[in-house]
Amino acid sequence: MAKQAGAGINVIERQTQWASCLWSGGLFVLALVHLIPLESPVTWTLNWLPALGIDLSFYIDGLSRLFILLITGIGFFIFLFSGNYLAGHIHFQRFFLYLHLFMLAMLGVVVADNLITLFVFWELTSLTSYLLIGFSHREGRSRRAALQGLLVTGAGGLCLLAGLILVGLAAGTFSISEILNDSQALHEHPWVTGIIVLLGLGALTKSAQFPFHFWLPNAMEAPTPVSAFLHSATMVKAGIYLLARFHPELSQADLWTAILMPLGVITALLGGLFALKQRDLKQMLAYTTLMALGTLTALLSQPSPAVFAAAMAFLVAHALYKATLFLSVGAVDHTLGAKKYRTLVGLWQRHKLFAITWLLALLSLAGLPPALGFIGKELLYDGLLKSDQMTVWMLLGLFFANAMMVAIAWSVGRRIFDTSSKRTRTEFARAEISGPVIMSFLGVILAVAAGYTDPLIRDLLAPEDRSAILPLGLWHGINAALGLSALTLAFGWVLGRLHSRIYRFLNRGQWFTFDALWDDFLKGFVAFAEGLTTRIQTHRLTTDLTWILITLVGLGVLVILSHNAWPAWQWDGAPLKLWLIGALICGGTLLSLVAQSRIAAITGLGVVGIGVALVFILFGAPDVAITQLLVETLLVVLIAVALLNLPSLPKQTGIRVGHALLSLAVGLLISMTLWGIFTTSLDRSLTTYFEQTSWPEAFGRNIVNVILVDFRALDTFGEIAVVLAAAIGAIALLKDMRVRKR
Repeated sequence: MAKQAGAGINVIERQTQWASCLWSGGLFVLALVHLIPLESPVTWTLNWLPALGIDLSFYIDGLSRLFILLITGIGFFIFLFSGNYLAGHIHFQRFFLYLHLFMLAMLGVVVADNLITLFVFWELTSLTSYLLIGFSHREGRSRRAALQGLLVTGAGGLCLLAGLILVGLAAGTFSISEILNDSQALHEHPWVTGIIVLLGLGALTKSAQFPFHFWLPNAMEAPTPVSAFLHSATMVKAGIYLLARFHPELSQADLWTAILMPLGVITALLGGLFALKQRDLKQMLAYTTLMALGTLTALLSQPSPAVFAAAMAFLVAHALYKATLFLSVGAVDHTLGAKKYRTLVGLWQRHKLFAITWLLALLSLAGLPPALGFIGKELLYDGLLKSDQMTVWMLLGLFFANAMMVAIAWSVGRRIFDTSSKRTRTEFARAEISGPVIMSFLGVILAVAAGYTDPLIRDLLAPEDRSAILPLGLWHGINAALGLSALTLAFGWVLGRLHSRIYRFLNRGQWFTFDALWDDFLKGFVAFAEGLTTRIQTHRLTTDLTWILITLVGLGVLVILSHNAWPAWQWDGAPLKLWLIGALICGGTLLSLVAQSRIAAITGLGVVGIGVALVFILFGAPDVAITQLLVETLLVVLIAVALLNLPSLPKQTGIRVGHALLSLAVGLLISMTLWGIFTTSLDRSLTTYFEQTSWPEAFGRNIVNVILVDFRALDTFGEIAVVLAAAIGAIALLKDMRVRKR
């Protein structure tokens, strides 16, 4: 049943709606007034973690300015729409909180000047999108889509973090503005391959590029305002921003083009193909977003300034028409209770202004004048034809992708003017359609008055490159780009006329999808984790310790072999008393291995502890020896008390060979490690510091005690707290066992 548009919105919800619009619109006006024209970049820095070279620093140049205007401008209409769309919802305030955090996170990404700061905001966009996509958390599909998006983009975020750290180390600074000022800081560095791969994985997962494209259509489980914001100006555009930000530094590398160009073209073609397969308007728009993101990625693979400018013009056009279309679908769904193609039949008869809104947005989607999408497509073709690294396959791929967008626009648009509907005039809430109406007309105004838009795009380029691009405008004469546009329109119109047949063909049978593969991957991963946990966590202390010690020995041997870190053999003999102590320790060890009772085994370990204490005494550490003796005594007593309540060991014959070999391996590893330390020149800077400061600052001559009590007092306090907690737990367990025994 269709909801009544705008019904049920109360005073608090209305105040929340307008307060949100006010601050978002205020940010837009502030950016518009103070950043246009932007004569020089704006910077602001606050010390955050100076010891690690991490500052909360912000940097606004032409690229940041463009994204700020898109995020805040479209955000204004998202907030305006959301108030009516979610009126009366039990979690209305929570939704607006999530949406505010989402917007702030995206703004943080585009203005961050420190690489680590950028990563923090990057991950915040993933987290807030997870909350928004899974907003209808009682529905399994919403939870699945939210988790899928979080895992995919989170995995890419880890790759991005590694890439950003490499960038900072390679450039010698974590400041993005300083890196951009040195044009050769990354391009000629030996790590450039790893940097491109890691940054590419971060951007490709965030912007849903093949083969990570499957999470974006599933994100349509989010409320429509979230979909509109996510697809037009936030989240997925973060990946595009990252590619655009590092484009001047990395686009000259062949690997940059080799990775981004084919994946972008494949994503664009898949997006167009699967858009033709849909009847649900939100799903159709989701796949057209894939097409646009693929196109942008393919364009940013080219080092040509003209192609870069075309990508940015295409990005602005896409943001405006995609936000318009998504909010329009939301208004139709909220008012009529459906979002299928047939819902739009006769819209011209029912609401002419809203029908014109749809028409203008569809014209931009198809790349037809007088919409801004036409200018974006013209610059796209013109830039590609001028690019030295453009291939015929890339041009053909983007040509077919754009033609499929024309087909989508034709299929949707012709239903708007279908006169077979008998419905009377439909009333849509003004707050819901005012945003789409304004943005659709703004797309036309920016195209017609392109002279005012041109500096916004031209300022993104270096001064010497600005003359290489066509001025923004609807007419550049008869040229090759116009011819390709005409061919795109003609081929797209043919596809639109054949859309019904294409739809039936594409929906015939089962197609392989990466979405299903994702489910199989998760099931396999969970099964692997369960199997591994079953093998290494058997709920038997002996088995668990065995796996831990085997891992320790394996890693130690690996380190020794990989670094050829065999300790130098030096032997000057040993006094008789050390031989006797060694014999005592070996005897205790042997007793533990052959003992037939737990008491005898723990007694053998106590003998080993006493032998170690004697070594401490011989080498001048009586305080450590006393500590060792106290610990050993306490350990033997506590374990002996506990063992009285446990069943006897099963009778065994002979020595436990496996335990003996593992113990020998661990002992050899520790001995070799200590041997290597003792035969290596040590850095005595800390030792010298404590020797010089223990008496003047802490008034103690026993350096070890001074370190424990003064220099590391908090650590010692924590260790004491842990020991007390363990003692309390042991007492509680022993008392419980006595109670049960009674």
